[in-house]
Amino acid sequence: MNIKKHITNVKALQAFQVIRFGVLLLISIIFTKTNLKVGEIGVYETFLLIAGGISFFWTGGMLQSLLGISNNSKTFGKSEKNSIFFNVFIVFLLLSIFSAILIFFSQSVIAKLFSIGGNKIPYMKILFMYIIVSGPVNLIEYFYLLKNKAIHIIIYGLLSFALQLVCVTLPVLLGYDLGYGLYGLVFVNILRFGVLLIQVYKYSELRFSKEFLKEFFQLSYPLVLGILLSGSAQYIDAFLVSFKFDEASLAIFRYGARELPFFVLLIYAFSNAMTPKFSDPNNIDAAISELKKGTKSLMSWIFPSSVLLILTSKYLYPLVFNPNFLQSADVFNIYLMLIVIRFIFSRTILIGFKDTKPIFWSSLIEVIINVSLSLIFINIWGIIGVAIGTLISYLFESLYLLIYLKKKHNISPNSYLPVKPYVLWTTLLIIAFAFSFYI
Repeated sequence: MNIKKHITNVKALQAFQVIRFGVLLLISIIFTKTNLKVGEIGVYETFLLIAGGISFFWTGGMLQSLLGISNNSKTFGKSEKNSIFFNVFIVFLLLSIFSAILIFFSQSVIAKLFSIGGNKIPYMKILFMYIIVSGPVNLIEYFYLLKNKAIHIIIYGLLSFALQLVCVTLPVLLGYDLGYGLYGLVFVNILRFGVLLIQVYKYSELRFSKEFLKEFFQLSYPLVLGILLSGSAQYIDAFLVSFKFDEASLAIFRYGARELPFFVLLIYAFSNAMTPKFSDPNNIDAAISELKKGTKSLMSWIFPSSVLLILTSKYLYPLVFNPNFLQSADVFNIYLMLIVIRFIFSRTILIGFKDTKPIFWSSLIEVIINVSLSLIFINIWGIIGVAIGTLISYLFESLYLLIYLKKKHNISPNSYLPVKPYVLWTTLLIIAFAFSFYI
């Protein structure tokens, strides 16, 4: 059997995200079994949080733009070898350098924000190097995706994250300082950076294109701003809870205010893998058909799993954490309901069409509704009200894009969404939620 024939781009990218999540989770677990103190583990988590916080919005927005523009660029058309990869690589490198410099000169502000003593970020030199190399290497799996190198995505994921697991945890397991583990993290990303350079040299012409960069930025900025707005809404929710209630209530809210990462990663990977297929005007019908089929396949097991989690969360939370976090289960169940919205892939199609401005406006609407409703509902239902406000705001954002796609591009929801199973599973999920919440 030829395994390569059965590994599609979608499956490869989903596998990559699962491998990545699994290794990051395993590193966190291993650290708890070592001699590291809780405070040192907190430094490691803060290290990753700062690096991710300074780049998540522009990396996410520009990666989605790359997927939408790669096969249908006005500047290069459909030429086999162009300078798209090279120009995007330069953009990512420059933004990463700028991000590292910004963090370096904002140490005192960030230290106060994270309650770090001494007004300095621990391991700042290592963090500086990590931000510079880790930003651009996010491109690797997507370059492979755009070149239809599905097996390369899986091999790269297995090798690089296995190496990361060893290089980050082994020094700590041997009794060395956490800094050596962080140096290991930088070392792995330097190797990834080398792989990226090889990709750029192999698949791209090494020349700047002002025309392409202008086209790329016009497509990117609504997505970057949209992701920034959506990300900020989560922090605003936490701030509202901390302002209105005490630290214990904030902890209860934070432990519940999360979607199951495994589900989100698979849906996100599926969406990104499908985006380039909508950038070819001659492939729209086939892309819509594939999107609908893939959505139905994901729904067939993610929805039942979500129903099961909603029905058992009130038993699991006290067991996994402690009885004080029972109310977190109610917040978690509300956030699980977001899975209903995640399966509407209007955004995926619009990015493929290079029509990204409505995505920014929908994100702005989401933030305004989220903050407004959270301010109202927090006085009625407490921390549960903040979660309800988030759910409703996401629903409005999704409906906005769904209606826009129908009116502007004449693509109705039933063409890309398996309506009957979707309605059935949504109904069962709502029933399970009501049963868990009221009984």
